Amino acid sequence: MNCLKNNIHAGILKIITDMFLPHIGLSELEDECFSKILPKAVTMFDSMMKEILDQVGGLSSQNTELCSLLRNILQAMVQIIDALSTCVRHIGTFEEAPDLDAIRSLPTCILKESEVVYCGRLSLVADLLQGLFKEAYSLQKGLLELLDRISLDSSASEEEVSDIVTVIHNLLDICSIISNLDIALHANTWKFLIKQSLKYQSLVEEHLHHGDISNRLCDNLLASFHNCVELGEQIKHAGLQEATQSPEYKLFQKTAKMCRFFANTLVHYIKEFKFFLSKYCYCFHQLYLQIISKLPPSLCAPTLPSAISEELNAAARVPMDALVLQLLPLRPFAEVVLQQDLRLTPEHELPQSLLLVSVLGQLPSQPEEVLQLWHTGSKFSEETPRLPLYQAMFTSFKRCYTERQVPVLLPGVMMKGQAQVQVTLHNHICVQLCASVAALPPVYFHVLERCLVDTVLQADTPTALLATDVWCFAARYGTAELCLHHVFLVAQLVKACTTECYQSVHLGLLLKRMVFLMTPNHQMELVVRFPPSEVENLPVWRHILLRALSHDARHRVEVDIIGLTQKALTDWQNGGYKLGQVDKVNMVLLSLLAVVRVQSSPEEQCVLSAIRIITQLWFRMSPDQVQTHPALQSTLQLLLSISTILVKNLEPQVICQALLCVDAVVSHKCADQLLPALQFLASLGKIFVPPDSQNQILPRLSNLFGVLLADRSWLLHQHALEAFSQFAEITNHEEVISLSLGVEDTKTKVVNYLSKTVNGKEDVASRLQRLKLESAVIEQHNERLENNKEMASNKPAADHSEPCPKRARQETSPEEYRRYIHTAESALKALQALTEDKANSTEPPPRWLESRLQELQTLITHISTARHST
Repeated sequence: MNCLKNNIHAGILKIITDMFLPHIGLSELEDECFSKILPKAVTMFDSMMKEILDQVGGLSSQNTELCSLLRNILQAMVQIIDALSTCVRHIGTFEEAPDLDAIRSLPTCILKESEVVYCGRLSLVADLLQGLFKEAYSLQKGLLELLDRISLDSSASEEEVSDIVTVIHNLLDICSIISNLDIALHANTWKFLIKQSLKYQSLVEEHLHHGDISNRLCDNLLASFHNCVELGEQIKHAGLQEATQSPEYKLFQKTAKMCRFFANTLVHYIKEFKFFLSKYCYCFHQLYLQIISKLPPSLCAPTLPSAISEELNAAARVPMDALVLQLLPLRPFAEVVLQQDLRLTPEHELPQSLLLVSVLGQLPSQPEEVLQLWHTGSKFSEETPRLPLYQAMFTSFKRCYTERQVPVLLPGVMMKGQAQVQVTLHNHICVQLCASVAALPPVYFHVLERCLVDTVLQADTPTALLATDVWCFAARYGTAELCLHHVFLVAQLVKACTTECYQSVHLGLLLKRMVFLMTPNHQMELVVRFPPSEVENLPVWRHILLRALSHDARHRVEVDIIGLTQKALTDWQNGGYKLGQVDKVNMVLLSLLAVVRVQSSPEEQCVLSAIRIITQLWFRMSPDQVQTHPALQSTLQLLLSISTILVKNLEPQVICQALLCVDAVVSHKCADQLLPALQFLASLGKIFVPPDSQNQILPRLSNLFGVLLADRSWLLHQHALEAFSQFAEITNHEEVISLSLGVEDTKTKVVNYLSKTVNGKEDVASRLQRLKLESAVIEQHNERLENNKEMASNKPAADHSEPCPKRARQETSPEEYRRYIHTAESALKALQALTEDKANSTEPPPRWLESRLQELQTLITHISTARHST
């Protein structure tokens, strides 16, 4: 009964639109026709839809009666849509553009209700559904063309504005329904939606649901982008990348075109309504990260054929830079991007760095208020905390540990017409930072300086090196006086580092590079400001390469350091070689190492002085004492480093004594000394040992190489292979080579190393997984270093008005007794050997020796008595 009634009503509607509508004028259409029949048409269409939903559950091929019923309903629905199309076509026949008031019921009826025809589920009536869809598509297209002819001005009523807003929002609802049905219809509907929003921007901007529109654009962009990536992977796996005419490739191109459309539409919408979209900046930030994370060089991006990658770049990456440009003036966007504690997933760390690079590259064209927003960071407590842009860039680079290690490659800068090459992340960011510094307004230079200092003083060395590169560029790009000021600042910071720490290493590297950039006069000012003749300035000069200095400045430094070293050695001798003075000797030896590094002629006075000094020290080194005293281990390490440079000038007796000490540290696995020891052993290939000394030196040398090459520590073993290969390439004593390789396993490893044989190659996935695990470990290590630094700097000073509390009594283990007895025994044996040497020479032992031996005897007796009494 309902079906028959609906068919009758649809027929009546068809008669009205066909027979009576052409005779009604435009001014009378709304009041005399549309307002009376269209609401009833909507009610009738709704009832048809309800009946379909009620009956569709029982539909099957056997139920012919129900199938016939549903076909009749669908035919009636087609008649209704055809009648509505007739209304739209009739309005289009008028030459003048209609007012919205004249057709108010028409768009409300069509846009509100026609969307339901896209929800078909009826496979047995597919032919009618297809026809229904075509009719609806034609109806919607005609209505949009009609609405496009309508024009409202600033005098439009609130009711007219409300109607336009309703039309736009209804179109948005339709877009969500047709997104998976027809690409052309979907795109055209969005085009009209945006066009109407901009056409009446001043009227509707305060009424539109900007969040819904922008979020829907973001969703559609991401969906089409992910579809492109999946299609690209399917094309690659199917081997169709060359078949550009294949259906798969054509589908990819259509999807990429939609991706580009949504990206450009979003950028355009943000450009026009950006100040209504401030609260959605988090979504835009996430959109950027999600898209860039799926494009090379991101580690989680799939590897696609070059043609597909290029189309994806054009469709998604290029619009993302335009998106950033539109968002730059928005404070909420800066606050999201520059968060102090921005917690990102690992795959979004690199996109964040690239986002900051994009911001940095686009800032020079921005007005002053935008520069201030990004460069200065937050200043007041009531502001949302945000980092300065430079600090955020260094922080982001620091978190890209895995990408630095792989390394990922990015486009470099084209220079002098040469082809563009791929460069590392460090190089890419460094170039962009330096370009930014060159264009940085002077008012923000102090912010840059503060960021550079903070970054150089943090624990991650690759990030500190990046800051060092940028700092050196700033020094070169600026004035000579600015460079001098920075060198003084860095030198003072180096001097303030009282212990060997990562801050000292980073600052020392920076100082070493910046001295090259100074004028000769300013270098002399540095010598005057931090005279090398004063011990407290030696931490500064041990970091400086003296070849960077002018002739006069270099000569002054050499003379002062040689004199200071000789004085420290004399004081040590006059004090009876007390271990408490070794640290002072080590300090001057560090600076002496800086002097000998740049000497090329063995006849130069400073070389002769250095050889005399280290010869004296070598003969004072006791292998037994080196094993037990850390200070002497540091002395040995420095002596080995200096001797490596001056090896051609050393006497065979000195080399023999050095090998004795090396043998001692090798046997006791003193790790800090083993690497300098290997460098020294490698340097011995440069000399020819006199025949009368070969029996003392060559067997010991081959034995040391044999032990070190067999070591199970991979780090020490690798350095041993390098040192041995360097020695073998240049030595005249080939018998050392054969004796060192007496063990077959050692010989095999050396041969494999020299022939560059790879035992096993790590696959890409395993290596990437290992680097990700290492990233977490290194990050924790750096955080621990920086936390220790903060704890030390925040530690309150001791209150000297109160006595220090007594140290709690510690339990004494037998191992402590053994250690101290061993130390005393080693020292007494060394003293015995020294007195025997003195007995055979013309120089008598010092007078005070006898009295000190008596004191030691008394002390031993006291210890023995105390032990028995307890």
